[in-house]
Amino acid sequence: MPPLLLRAGRAWARLGGPQRRRSSTFDVVVVGGGIVGLASARELILRHPSLTFSVLEKEKELACHQSGHNSGVIHSGIYYTPGSLKAKLCVQGAALCYEYCDRKGIPYKQCGKLIVAVEQEEIPRLKALYERGLLNNVRDLKLISAKEIQAKEPFCRGVMALDSPYTGIVNYRQVALSYAEDFKEVGGTVLTDFEVTDMEMAKESPSESEDGMKYPVVVRNSQGEEIRCQHIVTCAGLFSDRLSEISGCSREPRIVPFRGDYLVLKPEKCYMVKGNIYPVPDPRFPFLGVHFTPRMDGSVWLGPNAVLAFKREGYKLYDFSARDFIDAVVYSGLWKLVFRNVSYGMSEMYRACFLSAQVKQLQKFIPEVTISDILRGPAGVRAQALDRDGNLVDDFVFDGGAGDIGSRVLHVRNAPSPAATSSLAIAKMIAAEVERRFGL
Repeated sequence: MPPLLLRAGRAWARLGGPQRRRSSTFDVVVVGGGIVGLASARELILRHPSLTFSVLEKEKELACHQSGHNSGVIHSGIYYTPGSLKAKLCVQGAALCYEYCDRKGIPYKQCGKLIVAVEQEEIPRLKALYERGLLNNVRDLKLISAKEIQAKEPFCRGVMALDSPYTGIVNYRQVALSYAEDFKEVGGTVLTDFEVTDMEMAKESPSESEDGMKYPVVVRNSQGEEIRCQHIVTCAGLFSDRLSEISGCSREPRIVPFRGDYLVLKPEKCYMVKGNIYPVPDPRFPFLGVHFTPRMDGSVWLGPNAVLAFKREGYKLYDFSARDFIDAVVYSGLWKLVFRNVSYGMSEMYRACFLSAQVKQLQKFIPEVTISDILRGPAGVRAQALDRDGNLVDDFVFDGGAGDIGSRVLHVRNAPSPAATSSLAIAKMIAAEVERRFGL
């Protein structure tokens, strides 16, 4: 058996499918086995069952990075600009997510969320957020008083809150793996341990090929193996800019990784939190701030902070990649962001180092939390798209390659949070864009 087919068989076996010989040519290849890539591949194959599709993932397992290192919240769509794509996709995506989980028997909890004002000066922003949520058609929103806050969250203190009972929690890696099973069940091929390092137009047809140049795009991995296809869709998250560069695109918007470190409540203290408790966003700062997030396993996460990650997939404090670090610090857009947010950035770094500083923030909402109640927890790395002026790219960005390959590649350059919540809605949008660009 050729090396590629043997590796494909092993990858298939790892995912629970039968080990069998398969073709190394596909009509459409999706690069990236995270939740957005898998949802998109699933949507495409359901729309075009007569075509052949493959998902290529560089890790040995699917959904290992952003899809498996997130808060697990099913967002309702409160925060986003009315009429924006993010707002529409989040509201649609949340409904589709609940419906999908019900259909597949994937457990979730609709535990709700309180966005809590702890100071009087936050109330105008909270009320504006309520109006925004109504414009976005978020379900069942209401403003509640301090007494009503305590009825829902007995240990939480605040002067007013926005109650979003439609918000929930789920294990998004379980959802992503379910998308993969759907994809395989209707004939899709998943190749893990396949890190794409090159894509180009073929210079000649493959030997013994009956299809001639039907599959003119060559995709190679880090082991020198290759497959051929007609079209490529990349949903590469933390590496979306580098994959785009391979096909001749500009690297902008650049991906700058930000690590979010969580604390966890000790198990005997989890009774203090029933649902999600969030702060009122401060528009002066680029990130949301610390919050309380219950998990499907019964634990409660606190945080996260937001600090520059020294490695794109570095989940530990001392993880370091020289290439990733240099990529970030030589980018002018990062420094412009930093200079606009010096005090915020220093505060985040301080809280990352000293638990007592994080606890002080948490005590604004639940005064009973003490440093003895918490432990250091997991971390995630956010693929933050940043333009050269230091602006956070807050909406979806599509791009194509340059030259002959440009008409055959679609790069999803930015699929911003809450991409997991919105994944099924995003997949419909990506599939429509693929159909438009490639004439499927």
